[in-house]
Amino acid sequence: MPTVLILLGLLSVVGYAATLWTEFLWYDSVGYRTVLTTRLLTQVALFLGAGAITALIVWSGLWLAWRHRPVYAPSTPEQAALDRYRSALDPVRKLVFVAVPLVLGGFTGTAAASQWQNILLFLHREPFGVEDPEFGLDVGFFVFSLPFWQMVVSYSTLVLGLSLVGALVTHYIYGGLQLQAGPGRPRTTTAARIHLAVLLALLLVVRAGGYWIERFTLSMNEHARITGMTYTDVNAVLPTRSILAVASLLAAAFFLSTIWTKAWRLPLISLAGLLVVSLLLGGVYPSLVQSLQVRPSEAQLEVPYIERAIDSTLAAYDLEGLEKIDFDAETEAEPGQLRADADTIPGIRIVDPSVVSPTFRQLQGVRNYYQFADALDVGSYEVDGETVDTVIAVRELNLDGISAGQRNWVNDHTVYTHGFGVVAAYGNRRSTEGEPLFFERNIPPVGGLGDYEPRIYFGEASTSYSIVGAAEGEGPRELDYPASGQETGEVRNTYDGSGGVEIGSIVRRAAYAIKYRQIEIMLSDSLNENSRMLDHREPRERVERVAPWLRLDGNPYPAVVDGRVQWVVDGYTVSNRYPYSQMEELGAVTADSRVAQAENITTIGAGQVNYIRNSVKATVDAYDGTVRLYTWDEEDPLLKAWSSAFDGTVLPMSQIDGDLMDHLRYPEDLFKVQRSVLSRYHVQDAGSFFTGQDFWTVSEDPSVPGETKPDMPPHYLSVALPGQDEPTFSLTTTYIPAGSQRQNLTGYLAVDADAGSQAGERRDDFGQLRMLVLPRDTTVRGPGQFQNDINSSDANSQAFAQTLSQFINLNSSDDSRVDYGNLLTLPVGGGLLYVEPIYVQARSASAYPLQRVVVVAFGNDLAWSDTLDGALDELFGGDSGATAGDAGASGAPEDGAEEPEAELDPDMALARAVADIEQAYAEGQEALEAGDWEAYGQAQERLQDAIARAVQASPEGGSVSVDGAEQTQAPGDEAEVTAEP
Repeated sequence: MPTVLILLGLLSVVGYAATLWTEFLWYDSVGYRTVLTTRLLTQVALFLGAGAITALIVWSGLWLAWRHRPVYAPSTPEQAALDRYRSALDPVRKLVFVAVPLVLGGFTGTAAASQWQNILLFLHREPFGVEDPEFGLDVGFFVFSLPFWQMVVSYSTLVLGLSLVGALVTHYIYGGLQLQAGPGRPRTTTAARIHLAVLLALLLVVRAGGYWIERFTLSMNEHARITGMTYTDVNAVLPTRSILAVASLLAAAFFLSTIWTKAWRLPLISLAGLLVVSLLLGGVYPSLVQSLQVRPSEAQLEVPYIERAIDSTLAAYDLEGLEKIDFDAETEAEPGQLRADADTIPGIRIVDPSVVSPTFRQLQGVRNYYQFADALDVGSYEVDGETVDTVIAVRELNLDGISAGQRNWVNDHTVYTHGFGVVAAYGNRRSTEGEPLFFERNIPPVGGLGDYEPRIYFGEASTSYSIVGAAEGEGPRELDYPASGQETGEVRNTYDGSGGVEIGSIVRRAAYAIKYRQIEIMLSDSLNENSRMLDHREPRERVERVAPWLRLDGNPYPAVVDGRVQWVVDGYTVSNRYPYSQMEELGAVTADSRVAQAENITTIGAGQVNYIRNSVKATVDAYDGTVRLYTWDEEDPLLKAWSSAFDGTVLPMSQIDGDLMDHLRYPEDLFKVQRSVLSRYHVQDAGSFFTGQDFWTVSEDPSVPGETKPDMPPHYLSVALPGQDEPTFSLTTTYIPAGSQRQNLTGYLAVDADAGSQAGERRDDFGQLRMLVLPRDTTVRGPGQFQNDINSSDANSQAFAQTLSQFINLNSSDDSRVDYGNLLTLPVGGGLLYVEPIYVQARSASAYPLQRVVVVAFGNDLAWSDTLDGALDELFGGDSGATAGDAGASGAPEDGAEEPEAELDPDMALARAVADIEQAYAEGQEALEAGDWEAYGQAQERLQDAIARAVQASPEGGSVSVDGAEQTQAPGDEAEVTAEP
């Protein structure tokens, strides 16, 4: 048995050493070794320091109790019963007196090591330059120093408590303390009395410190209306904390007095008095003040404290610059009404990045081992001299798409190592079939983004490690992309980047084999002297490892910058210690319908905060994994403190080049937190805030089925709010009344989200929040009401509603389904315009959603068409006064737009044609069942065209199967469909 334990211990040590060494190698490879060493050294110092202090104090309590034990134990029945315990303890006393303090020191040391962030912040604390309104202290005291002193109080209480318990047990066992002393005999010896009195006095001194510190924590107390001190806190709770602190010190003095008085009566009475005072002053008195004084005049008494909360909350969430605009929205649609907003209308994004991922996958996936994220990303790029809103996606590797027969360790880790290229589509255009129009596409990539390194070794889907690199003279091993045209097979490549860790040596290979528990790393012939280990490849994970003090946005996004694909990750500094600022639960306020539906998007994380800044913009190179942290909020005291603690890890903003700056944007999670705060704190009059009659809530997403609907996600749009001369790339959201069944619109919030300027510097108006406040005496339909109008038949135009309802019902069948796209809200035409694309998708494995119609609404009027242009003209009396730019999608492709089908890669053309065959066939069967012969004939025409394209894309002619019906055709012949209704 001892041999087994020794072997297990050795294996654990070897495993830990291998993991620690590979950690050092990884941090060295990314240039952030100081992050690991600073963190480890801080944790080790805390563990050893706190553990040693605990062990010493506990040991001293045990040793002093034993050292000053009575020479002869009292002859009492109680002590006679303890003789057997003394007899059992004496042979192992030295071991127990060493082991117990060491074990307890280990526990407290581990707890202290987990507080390394609080320690570093305290050591590198910075002033906020803002004073707390109650104590006149800099906010930095609450953020940096208060957590440290709370930790000291908790640690001291724990250690002294452990020492007291140890002393009590030892004194009792060895006769220094008796529970049943005889008449006239003291219950404690002199040594025991002094020892215990000193420990209890020290505990009461620490408790006094705790009461004093609790005075400052009242500034973070949560109440029904606000966070921070209320009238009762200031006038009842705060003074009692001071009184209790003094009372604790007096009780400590009484315990020390037993050294001379030799009696426990007075200190025990003082301790009982402290408990009574704590109960009365700490609980009963504040309750009486609240009930008898505050409640009858609460509206007047709480005003100063609500004002404090409003001011502090706006400052803590960076909302002081909010621009509020009264917006008397028009509700009547008139011809030409959008003429003044002609520049905004072409920027309306009708391609929903949360819906079209399957379409991207079918048209641009090329092979099953490539994939796109569930929810794609939105950006803006310059194409042919014009800045266009873009839906962009990275073509990443999908190991699950490899056939089961090809799955093995060699293929998974040394052959299939990377994705290839990005795909980008116009956000405001689509083809006549309802597909996105790509201006960057194919493998190898062609289009409007220019030349860039297309290989994606680091991405959101890179959850496993890869081993890359080839020996001198060895052929390429890594799959680059499938060959196209007349070629067969695959194009292969050898990684020549600087990313990853060199593992050519046998020792390093052994370390990684132990870390990942895979012996193949040691034995495989695929590894050589030039091999490199690429692990921890997800962008959020890489940034989290080099900046563990940051909270990260749940949605990293790609940008093609300076010839490389860069992942951009927004980093936040947060605190829950800002006095008087509203607490927000991060996990709750950053969740929405898109987070619930997309696996690649998560929340910022759980936990309560009342201060947040987007302090860092981080980038991760998709080819070599290089991580860079850039300062984004130069005034943030938390960032200054962390930059001091991890010196040199955060680069100045001046090192962000112009190309990258053009692609940086206002982060979604920060905006979600701010919109949640502003749902209440847009009310900045204390009296109105007290009544809460004008509180709002974020609009629910009405397109999500079920009774409980998540929040609608914010949308990136190019819009011009009143007062803006031209459209700005913005992040937007809408509000409806809180606590009400009414779904009418009450507010609209937008923030200037485009960071870049023509000079490559950050825009002056970046981050400017603007809120449209709608009047209370008029009703403007909200998103839920708009969605209800789409789904019901009692809209203004009965014929219109029934026609749209028929379209939705016709396509919601066993053969197809309807997907509602993003519901966009735009302040145009003096009112608010709703735009929602509707997609139809056949229910088959290879089907993908196609955008069939766009529904729009203004005021109480709705319209729809197959194009946005058509829908707007229909809505505004035949002429909206503006052009969306999607009406000409059926014409010849513009420069940079989708090429004709014959010029596409044959594999992609075939995949598209087969998908179109299934779509057309399903639609034909659907029309057949409905008795709609016109629709059936149109579907048959589309089916013929798709089969012809499929056969043309097949090498040397071929056959196409539609639900078991095979069609054969020679190259150049026209296809015929022989299926009869």
